Amino acid sequence: MLWIGCWGGSRPKACRELQGRACREQERWRACRGRKTRKGPWRRWFAVDSSPVVGTVGLARTAVSHIGLSVPDLTATVRFYERILGLVVHGELAGGGVRLGWGTGHHVVDLVEGEKRLRHYGFEVRDAGGVPGIAGRLWSGGYPVEDLDPAYIDAASGVAHGISTVDPDGTEVHFHGTVLRQGESAADTGYRPVRYQHLTLGTDDVEAMVAFYVGVIGFRLSDELDDGRFAWLRSDRDHHSLAAVQVGRGGDIDHYSYDLSEWADFKAWCDRLTEEGVDITWGPGRHGPGNNLFVFFDDPAGNHIELSAEMEKFHDDHAAYAPRRWKPNPHTVNLWGGQTPAWRSQMHDQPGETAEPDDRRTEQGNA
Repeated sequence: MLWIGCWGGSRPKACRELQGRACREQERWRACRGRKTRKGPWRRWFAVDSSPVVGTVGLARTAVSHIGLSVPDLTATVRFYERILGLVVHGELAGGGVRLGWGTGHHVVDLVEGEKRLRHYGFEVRDAGGVPGIAGRLWSGGYPVEDLDPAYIDAASGVAHGISTVDPDGTEVHFHGTVLRQGESAADTGYRPVRYQHLTLGTDDVEAMVAFYVGVIGFRLSDELDDGRFAWLRSDRDHHSLAAVQVGRGGDIDHYSYDLSEWADFKAWCDRLTEEGVDITWGPGRHGPGNNLFVFFDDPAGNHIELSAEMEKFHDDHAAYAPRRWKPNPHTVNLWGGQTPAWRSQMHDQPGETAEPDDRRTEQGNA
């Protein structure tokens, strides 16, 4: 079944109204960017201003589900994910490639041999409107929507239906129903992260990406850099399940992240990575946006992988949160200081810019 977006002059009235509403939401977000409200008290290395609450489309409660990567050395990368992250091979992909997940649960990573790139990424839809609700938002916004390829349907994991579209960079995006995760413990290697938790996209147009996910899909803007080069978006209680950072080219992956349970896990994981000959490329540290603990390492293809814990929580059912705006300096991405990796160049201090003093929390105090 093919869902066709609303194009042309013969659109029904209901369709025109829905599309107009989606466009107005995008314009509202664009209008809010750049405005400032009262400053909250913030610590001295990284000042931020709060912007008005934006994104009145109903919150689309989703979570990242899976990711598809093209890697130069398929065999080495598969072995790395098995050995380091405890993933197991679920089977081969049509046309070549390998699907990996935990136990017999839903797949987490698809790997295909080729030039390093992001092939696709997916979300599990948890809100009452489900997949049809997301499809309707895309359709009303004029975006093409198709039934998800049967290769991504896994009835045993509860994924009986899904849709695919493309984001503003042209990367394929999947939305599917709630996953039954009981099977993830089957054949568990005993050493694995808790879950795949967020994805950060590298894009050449952060504004377009945020307008798409906030104005059309129904995410919320949690934080952003005040120069617009980095934005953190939430679709559930976690501070961000998706982020977008300016890298000068579209359709790229900046990094993706797995959750750990607590601070004590970082010691065990850092020891284990060292024993396995895997260098820690950044951290341990604590991010400003999200307030989460982190360490980074790379897979054999050079994809940046994060381990994270203690992410800030939002309760959108009970409070309204103003997006916060951060200064682009190294302490924004690591409150503890230290060297920032070259690939996080968006955080280098801008000429003549100084950070403002005080505490990290905004005046709203609900986050």
